[in-house]
Amino acid sequence: MSSPGAGFEYPPTEVSWTKRDVLLFANTIGCTSDELHFLYQELDPNFSVFPTYPVILPFKKNQQEVIDFYAAEKAVKIPGVPDFDARRVVDGQRLVQFLKPLPTTSAGRKFELRTKVLGVYDKGRPGSVVEIQQDLVDAETGEVYTRAIGSSFYVAQGNWGGPKGPATENFPPPKDKKPDVEFEDQTTAQTPLLYRLNGDYNPLHAHPEPGKKMGFGGVIIHGLYSFNSACHGLLQKLGGSDPANIKEFQARFASPVRPGDKLVTSVWRTGQMKGEWEEIRFVVKVAGGKICLSNGRALMKVVGESKSKL
Repeated sequence: MSSPGAGFEYPPTEVSWTKRDVLLFANTIGCTSDELHFLYQELDPNFSVFPTYPVILPFKKNQQEVIDFYAAEKAVKIPGVPDFDARRVVDGQRLVQFLKPLPTTSAGRKFELRTKVLGVYDKGRPGSVVEIQQDLVDAETGEVYTRAIGSSFYVAQGNWGGPKGPATENFPPPKDKKPDVEFEDQTTAQTPLLYRLNGDYNPLHAHPEPGKKMGFGGVIIHGLYSFNSACHGLLQKLGGSDPANIKEFQARFASPVRPGDKLVTSVWRTGQMKGEWEEIRFVVKVAGGKICLSNGRALMKVVGESKSKL
């Protein structure tokens, strides 16, 4: 039996980005000065969009100004399910498939996000899950550039009689094997305030009051910041910082990260190949604390650490 709302398609949403947007994104997720192909568009012949950039577009759309996050989240009603409160929503999990490299600007072309509901699930007292598929499409050619399958978790908004939903597939790290790579990311109080400038203006990541109401004690960092930061580290350490060396990236958002936390990512090569792509597993923890990204998995061509491309 399909869940309520399954198959519902949102109206296509036009999205756009500039070279400056791409540079800002790369800076806010930790790209470094030896990765000028992500950070210096004026003269670098290899200037590229960081592969996970499209995850910001559902928030940014085609705006350059600050967006009212709550109003935007309430813009479309999914038929057959309750009205969920966007003031109490966090990321559940996310898979992004990189199908075609993005142009460094959308200028002169029309891109759309085409969004379809895969399911809406009632998890009881903890809350409800809305799972969607979102394709970034060239509206004129119909070509799909990225496909994201993800879920949002609406905290304490369950018990409405909906289905619990299927069990999710797990990708645990190999047992009894030390990580092949580890790297760290020291966040600061400024981390979420800088990342939000990409277009994700959820007040949860800037003002303490929403986080207190949700039981987090104050501001938490965007789950997608940790997601993007981990992807950057994997691509830098294993993929030579070449966006052509990653095909898929996914993780589950397991617990919140607070400004000032140090993130430690442990990475395992599995040796399992899917065509030319090796399956990589990873876990991100807050140093001395909980796992914040679990179920980490990527498909990559492993070539080693990046050096300057100039």
